[in-house]
Amino acid sequence: MSFKNLFVTPTLFGCGVLMSGISLAQENGYFSPPFQGVQLKPSQADLGGVGLIQMPTGRMAEDGTFSVGYSDNSEYSFYTVSLQLMPWLETTFRYTQVDDLLYSNSKSFSGDTEYTDKGIDAKLRLSEEGQWLPEVSLGLRDLGGTGLFDGEFLAATKKFSTDHYGQFDVTLGLGWGYLGTRGNVGNPLCSAADRFCERFTANESETGTVDYSRWFTGSASLFGGVEYQTPHEPLRFKLEYDGNDYSQDRPVLNGAVDMTPRTPWNFGAIYEVSDGVDLRLSYERGTTLAFGINLTTNFNSMGSGWLDNKPPALSNSQPITFSDIDWQAFDEELNDIAGYDTSRVYQQENALAIVAAQNKYRNRDIAIERGAAVIANHVPTNIRTYKIIEESKGIPVKTTEISAQDYRDVANVTYFDPSMQDAITEVYPEDINGDTVYENFERFNYGFEPHLDQSFGGPESFYIYRLSAIGGASYWLNRHLEVSGSLATSVVDNYDKLNFDAPPDGTDNYRVRTLVRAYMRENDVYLNNLQLTWLDRYGQNIYQQVYGGYLENMFVGVGTEILYRKPNSNWAVGADINAIAQRDPSTIFGVFSDDYSRKYNSKVLAKGTTGHVSLYYEPKWSQLSDTRFRVDFGKFLAADVGTRFDVSKEFDSGVVVGAFASITDMSAEEFGEGSFTKGFYVSIPFDALSLKPTTSRGNFAWQPITRDGGQKLAKRYELFGVTDLLSAKH
Repeated sequence: MSFKNLFVTPTLFGCGVLMSGISLAQENGYFSPPFQGVQLKPSQADLGGVGLIQMPTGRMAEDGTFSVGYSDNSEYSFYTVSLQLMPWLETTFRYTQVDDLLYSNSKSFSGDTEYTDKGIDAKLRLSEEGQWLPEVSLGLRDLGGTGLFDGEFLAATKKFSTDHYGQFDVTLGLGWGYLGTRGNVGNPLCSAADRFCERFTANESETGTVDYSRWFTGSASLFGGVEYQTPHEPLRFKLEYDGNDYSQDRPVLNGAVDMTPRTPWNFGAIYEVSDGVDLRLSYERGTTLAFGINLTTNFNSMGSGWLDNKPPALSNSQPITFSDIDWQAFDEELNDIAGYDTSRVYQQENALAIVAAQNKYRNRDIAIERGAAVIANHVPTNIRTYKIIEESKGIPVKTTEISAQDYRDVANVTYFDPSMQDAITEVYPEDINGDTVYENFERFNYGFEPHLDQSFGGPESFYIYRLSAIGGASYWLNRHLEVSGSLATSVVDNYDKLNFDAPPDGTDNYRVRTLVRAYMRENDVYLNNLQLTWLDRYGQNIYQQVYGGYLENMFVGVGTEILYRKPNSNWAVGADINAIAQRDPSTIFGVFSDDYSRKYNSKVLAKGTTGHVSLYYEPKWSQLSDTRFRVDFGKFLAADVGTRFDVSKEFDSGVVVGAFASITDMSAEEFGEGSFTKGFYVSIPFDALSLKPTTSRGNFAWQPITRDGGQKLAKRYELFGVTDLLSAKH
């Protein structure tokens, strides 16, 4: 007998009490069963985001849940990415191909490419599920797109459990826009103000803008349904009442396609073929069969066990004096065991100071403990303090002092519940100048890495890609001055589908980014970067870099950046200024001589300046844990002036997800389709995917539409990133 058999929910029936076999699920309440059966997990809807089939629900996924999905029916193909960014915030990005419409009526422009729509959704939780109350969420669909699927909703979802027959997630919602065209109820906001009574047609000339005036306007409809988790764990069923009558869908209005529903009810099933892989099948509108697949992971819990070497046990046979130390063996073991690449070592009376770069462990607590184990076995016992000074690009960014005796007490477990934190002290990053007892400064470094350039939803093809191999090298002329460069060569691409250097968009801006196709297409091997860089620190909190050369694949120039940042502070401020010239893609080293020296009358930036004042802030509020805000104000590449906003979130696994938007004095008409620059990026630590620890990361960034307004210079180094260890999180 399960625990739930003892706690059933009474329901009134006449004057008596009927004992029901169905009880409200109370995962967080006092009546939680000690042994739970199969638990229903939130699943994705066709258009992305937690939901039923076409309709959303009030349910949120577990914090950090990341899902990539594909859905297909006779009218649409949906490509979706959904992320539970916060426990209270779900975000979804979607590309949609409309099977019955072309990208344009011009064969020379887009050929047979299908019409492609981009959309962004957001859902905010208003209240969590309680013992009696449902989980309630407010959502905005396609809030910055073309209006193809734009709609708003308020949805409430409650879970019910049975003893032996699975769980039910029941949803009731009210939808507007795309979710409310059925119009089975009046818009409750219409009585409050006349402006809510009618929903005006979206202005397609201003795609990419957020049209607040349309929110919660026009017809409204009730929708709802149930998701059923069967006792057979991989299998779930869905039933929903659809709030959309499909009379306003683009294939109906522009393609004369009949999407009239025979029934408002949609039916579906989900089968989890393996952990994180869902197959979906549904029958919708009484006319249409749809199928899909979702791949899901969690950015907080993702990771694998490492196959790592063991730290050495504490020895009692240390060298007597410094002259007895085998520095080469010490250096190699410190690198192998703790990941510290030693640059130089100093003796400071009874302290040993090691200046090194960390190349193995993102978690510096692990590195420090393993490093202390190596140091303790290699230095004389009269050394009372070990200092590990970690450098980044020659700049000291973290100093950790380790008490030799306290570490021995921890290693030998001389007291109850010892912790490495008992032996260490964090101090200001230290810059030591003096005679070294050992030095192994590696001036030359090189490496290779793959690089993927890609774009979605273009006129020539839905997906354009180029996989390149980038080889880079650097040489330190001294401890502050570096010369570095990189070459890229194409491995595989489909750039033969590109018809234009820059797609005609009706604008007359400097082609500072829309000309990027020419740089990729005209050179199989191209100089990505070649520059001289000076990096230094002044006092304790001021950092600077000065650089010049081929700064990126499109621009050459000189510039400087300065940053004020205190250790363990949640804010910083910086500024940069650059004099630049646009590179000529038809040559390796050449630049444009004037603004109109490019063929096809493309306006280029022969000479210009760009620079910004930047503010960084990491809030300490629990609702925005592990987030970072960045604001850049200044002059962008196309001579427009304005502000770029950037917000990012770091999950427990080290995955960083962020979004940015630039708002400048360039009008929506001058900017072109998209109205303003916006984009997304993901940074994934390789040690979350590999079997060995590493500090390397994979970075992916994309913009739904690449335009020339609001674009920044892609510098080789950003001082805030170089000094990342100064963050309070490290």
